[in-house]
Amino acid sequence: MTPAEARGLVVEASHALAAAGQGDMVWGHVAVRDPDGRGIWIKAPGWGLEEVRDDRLQLVSYQAEVLIGDGTAHKECHIHLEVLRASPEVHCTVHTHAVSAIAFAALDMPLLPLSHEGALFAGEDVPRFRETGGLVSTPELGKKLAGAPAALMPKHGLVAAGHTAAAAVMHAVLLDSACAVQLRSQAAGRTVVHSDVTEARAKRAQCWPDSQLEAGYRYLVRQAAATLDVIS
Repeated sequence: MTPAEARGLVVEASHALAAAGQGDMVWGHVAVRDPDGRGIWIKAPGWGLEEVRDDRLQLVSYQAEVLIGDGTAHKECHIHLEVLRASPEVHCTVHTHAVSAIAFAALDMPLLPLSHEGALFAGEDVPRFRETGGLVSTPELGKKLAGAPAALMPKHGLVAAGHTAAAAVMHAVLLDSACAVQLRSQAAGRTVVHSDVTEARAKRAQCWPDSQLEAGYRYLVRQAAATLDVIS
């Protein structure tokens, strides 16, 4: 991958998240590891996910300094910097304020494999980041978010990661969707039917190989392109 390709992935992944409904005005961001080892490519502060363009990107060093681009770095760039620093196999990270994820995290109950999306975690509960409900604005806080495909941030949002941009975006989308399904189930009554651990693990392998994550991601990219065409 070249730096230009990494920049293109930030734009594409940002638009895909917007198409999935994970935008929150100008908050939330995607980061892609710089292939030259200089840090991360990420949108500059002040832009919505659907507004991201190549000339609205920054290269931010692992010391949180802007090397290329305008303005200061995102206050929460440490989410991406520390997850990527801790996990060499990860190449893309996502942080959004997905509404269903925030609402579900407030219930403080296990995320159950009620659906295909819920099987992402193979029958185990989704990790929670409980250090703070405020901004993750230090390296120390950022380090505690590493190690899972996605995690809930109670009172805040979610974080997701992947070895590709497609995987990171889809992990975020699937987590929020699984939260939405369980919220609807809980609203209707006591949830009693869901996959056991064995079935959930099998469903994860069946439903979420790289090929299916890529297929879902490509759909979101097409939806984003169609929306941009209508606006233009």
